[in-house]
Amino acid sequence: MARFNIQRVREAERARIDEAHRATLRRARPQARHGQNLRLALAEAERGFSSSIIRDPGDWHPQLKTRDLARLRLAAARHLFARYPVPAPLERIWQEEGTGLTTAEIAERKRWYIAVAQGGSLYKAYASNWLSRKEVHLFLNPPGDLSFNEALWQAVARSYTDDVGLALRIARSKIARMLRNAFAFWREVARFFCVHPAPLEEIDDLCDFLAARHGEDPAYSLKGRTPVSLRRQMHAWHRELAEIRRVEAIMRRQAEQVRLAQRRARGFAPAPRLVDASQWDGVRLQDWFWQLPAKEARFKKEEVMVVQLRTAADLVAESGAMRHCVSSYAFKCAAGNASIWSLRRRKAQGGLERMLTIELDGQNRAVQIRGFANRLAMPGERELLARWAKARNLTMLV
Repeated sequence: MARFNIQRVREAERARIDEAHRATLRRARPQARHGQNLRLALAEAERGFSSSIIRDPGDWHPQLKTRDLARLRLAAARHLFARYPVPAPLERIWQEEGTGLTTAEIAERKRWYIAVAQGGSLYKAYASNWLSRKEVHLFLNPPGDLSFNEALWQAVARSYTDDVGLALRIARSKIARMLRNAFAFWREVARFFCVHPAPLEEIDDLCDFLAARHGEDPAYSLKGRTPVSLRRQMHAWHRELAEIRRVEAIMRRQAEQVRLAQRRARGFAPAPRLVDASQWDGVRLQDWFWQLPAKEARFKKEEVMVVQLRTAADLVAESGAMRHCVSSYAFKCAAGNASIWSLRRRKAQGGLERMLTIELDGQNRAVQIRGFANRLAMPGERELLARWAKARNLTMLV
């Protein structure tokens, strides 16, 4: 009798433990939340593209054992829009919400997906502004598992080379991470590296330099350039960056010395704001632009200008291009004791030609004027300076 009672107690305890375990499992897998994710995935896939839906959203009953919203969103897009299989690089857009892409870029890629999924011509619908027919075909049939940008740029590269390995190297370089608003320029860069193959690391290094140059001058082109000349320009750019950092470090040290001197004079009262080591407001004089008369101009609508240099980078670039020491004037400008101006002429092809560098003192008087390698201003340049001085009420002391 005692043995029977002990067995009943053990069975009751085992049943209690089993029920507690099942209750824990039910709490860990709430089915209602899964249904909520399905509805959210459908809503996000449909948003903005309801006119392209080909199936009733209510007929979607996926058997996916996941609550990953990105995967559910892709499955919802397939149900709502797809008649035909779509390459993986295009499908990924439904999983890339919140990954740094702009709203416009996400919408554009989704339109590309829907066009392909419904059997339309991607070239005719959207891609003709970017790719040729051959490149669209290569984009839709990429070699291997590639992202959207990688598939796009391997297609561009393969239109210039038959070497698939080289095309993939270009697709995996920084070219594929550049914004498409400069697509024509980066297409030129991709073509350059198809003609002049280079290791991935060198392509990436040169891309940093090319991005900086194109940002400064949208007319910058690779036409007529060679790998040797590009490397030489890149090394000069690295030296320029190093000079900028050196100038900024000097300015910070000088600013700190001024700050300490002012604190001592004030009996260690609160210190004034430090001078910015990289940029300054400059003097309140507008830049000057003048279009040359037709009889004096070398091409139609030729223009000269005098612009104020307000950053350490501007001074270093001016110093490097003109081969003089104006970069050492950065702290003087930041402190408000001088301003540096550059006389330039617009070239026929759209670039700028530096002519003179001018220093104005605190009373807006021109105290120093120098050209390339510290040469003096020529008569024609002095006539331009006289026009500028008259327009801005300046005094020419030199």
